[in-house]
Amino acid sequence: MAQANVRDLARLVIDDPTLSYRQRVQRLAAVAEGALEGVSVGDACRVALEERVVCDMYEGQAPYRPRYLLPDYERALRQGSTYLELPPPGDLNEALWFLAAMYSQVPSITGYPVYLGDLDTVLAPYVEGWSADRIVDALRPFWRALDRTLPDAFVHANLGPHDTPFGRAVLRLERELQQVVPNLTLKVHPDLTPDDYLLDAVRTVFACAKPHFVNHPMMVGDLGERYGVVSCYNSLKIGGGAHTLVRLDLSAAARRHQGPTETFVDDTLARYVELTGELLEARIRHLVECARFYDHDWLAREGLISLERFSAMFGVFGLAEAVDLLMEHDGRAGRYGHDDGANALSYRIVEAVAARVAERPLPWCEGFGGRALLHAQSGIDSDVGVTAGTRVPIGTEPSLPRHLRTVAPHHRLFAAGVSDVLHFDDTARRNPRAVIDVIRGAFAQGMRDVTFNLDSNDFIRITGYLVRKSDLARIESGARHGSTFLGAGSEAEAHPSQRAPHRVVASERLAGS
Repeated sequence: MAQANVRDLARLVIDDPTLSYRQRVQRLAAVAEGALEGVSVGDACRVALEERVVCDMYEGQAPYRPRYLLPDYERALRQGSTYLELPPPGDLNEALWFLAAMYSQVPSITGYPVYLGDLDTVLAPYVEGWSADRIVDALRPFWRALDRTLPDAFVHANLGPHDTPFGRAVLRLERELQQVVPNLTLKVHPDLTPDDYLLDAVRTVFACAKPHFVNHPMMVGDLGERYGVVSCYNSLKIGGGAHTLVRLDLSAAARRHQGPTETFVDDTLARYVELTGELLEARIRHLVECARFYDHDWLAREGLISLERFSAMFGVFGLAEAVDLLMEHDGRAGRYGHDDGANALSYRIVEAVAARVAERPLPWCEGFGGRALLHAQSGIDSDVGVTAGTRVPIGTEPSLPRHLRTVAPHHRLFAAGVSDVLHFDDTARRNPRAVIDVIRGAFAQGMRDVTFNLDSNDFIRITGYLVRKSDLARIESGARHGSTFLGAGSEAEAHPSQRAPHRVVASERLAGS
């Protein structure tokens, strides 16, 4: 980046009246990172990056901290912290202050922790025998403080799969406080998670568009019992995380394909998968071998993260547009989500990517057998005319059963996360148990993660994170949550608030659909 350009970008940040002090500091740091020379890659990879067929998520040219890390908060509370000069806490109040101090020192690509822990498990020893009412009163100031001190919608906490007074207390607080932070996931098990707990969670979604619902047995099968869902909906190992995320724009690859459609998978797609892997490897090596993050960071020194539990994330997006382009190139009618032939092509593309990613070794990725974790990347605010991950394009969603049958076959391949956002009209409020049937039916069909929006509350689920409509309405005067700016860009370009609404009726049964 030219020196004059760096100065111009820095001046734009400094003079932007909508940005808070901390938002300016974070953006100035990103300008400085962007001014460095990039990691070393070959000419073909550099061209693919410049053309944005392969995208580095604008993480910075010289990675010095992991994109996502998931500290072992249980261990931290048991052993205390030398770095923080804190002994093991003796009660809930001390445990909450311990976590608050720790959160302030946990890095990520956003500048805030993306993982707050599986809090019903982490804090269970301090609330044994407590009622949900007592937990709500004790937790309320802390829950407010999370939103005020970590103003970023990618900050994420987990609950479940067991029904606990702590989990019930969190759901009550979410309905009461209507906060953006933290994002929230409920782990769902067909036998361990009772319908009554799911009903409480569904009614919480009606109020504030969270939690996500995640297929716990599928996650355990890929990552083991100790996993967390972080940021938008990214699944990683507790005590580990992801060094970096690089994504492949499948639609851009399809636009550059020359020759018969049947050669796309083995020719063009294979080439770009390898170039994505090349960039992943270069970024991983810089973080681990040059910046040496895992040698000096306090979380590693105190055993709260371990390099052996890290991998990297290979993201894909633009599947819908890639399929439609290839169908058109082949002279066939049909669109992804609406045509069996188009859907079959989508499965062939994703399976081919998954197979090649599984064959491509990467250094310092012992957390997933020396390979990258495949991820259905949810999109960023600068994406125009391209659909997140493996989703059906916004506004074109088919009927609910067909929608789920289209996307579900992809989910088994994305160990690092894949999500679909369903948009329900207010019939859902009158039929909350039918929503439970949708969730359980979706998981029975093989979905990994599902969430839904309602027309009638103040929240929009952009990809996996939330913004409030009321915050978007006054964004010209600034926004306390930095993620609101990203949400405004996504709403302007992708219009996530305009997803086609599904009606939910009392007889909704999807498990056998």
